[in-house]
Amino acid sequence: MGKFKTDLDTRARVLAEALPYIQDFHGEKIVIKFGGSIMENSDLKQSVAEDIVLLQYIGLKPLVVHGGGKAIGSTLKKMGIDSRFIEGQRVTDAETMEVVEMVLAGRVNKDIVEKINRAGARAIGLSGKDGQMLQAVPLKNCSKVEVDLGQVGEVEKVNPLPLELLEENYYVPVIAPIGVDRSGVTYNMNADYVAGSLAASLTARRLIFLTDVPGIIADGELLSSLDASGVEDLISREIIAGGMVPKATAGCQALEGGVEKTHIIDGSRPHSLLLELLTDQGIGTQIVDESRTYER
Repeated sequence: MGKFKTDLDTRARVLAEALPYIQDFHGEKIVIKFGGSIMENSDLKQSVAEDIVLLQYIGLKPLVVHGGGKAIGSTLKKMGIDSRFIEGQRVTDAETMEVVEMVLAGRVNKDIVEKINRAGARAIGLSGKDGQMLQAVPLKNCSKVEVDLGQVGEVEKVNPLPLELLEENYYVPVIAPIGVDRSGVTYNMNADYVAGSLAASLTARRLIFLTDVPGIIADGELLSSLDASGVEDLISREIIAGGMVPKATAGCQALEGGVEKTHIIDGSRPHSLLLELLTDQGIGTQIVDESRTYER
């Protein structure tokens, strides 16, 4: 009986701690970017989907952006198409683009939609081509040497109307990072930057990146909070490197667009979304605007 009572007391304290956050976030938009091992683990995806449904039930308006690089790579390999990368960018010719669209807007997107639906919400899968939501231009050269990446793009403009209509009717949009230019050419885009652009265009309250690591780590320690100048410094020192660079950079760009905070958290940790958003301590790294005053 003693242990049972202790468990109940702990649960009551957790709910009481969450209440002010639930009140504060009610009616607010949040953008959640799926990535890392979550994309390869069905149980993890289902767990995150359940957290997203809970957040919607308590009054938040979640929007999901996902990647799917490993799924693209394995499908290309099965089809006998070589994958080539330049500075982390997949060189995307017309044949590769067809596979990218098939995998991202098809299999990966619909799997996430199905899991959110099964958890109790109403999700709808889209790519940036739907309603010309993500208007793209070719990615500027990512190297000192001019290279041709093919159909690799970046966001030029976001048309938020389709997403706003879905959210007003209590649907959870799930977005594949595929864009289209003014002439109808399709582009493969980095999901981190797409998430940042969407968060800014929707004036989302928060942008959350689900990754495979606890957050941004420097000198062996997790940084619970840093600002844009701190991000720039850590990138220049190559402490923020690899796949963390687009997340941190997109997070800073989202802040410039009006997003209150960006969070980088370990999506493989059970209920990571709830722990980061609805508790005093949080579990990952938050990137903040140094010109604002915050409470956690």
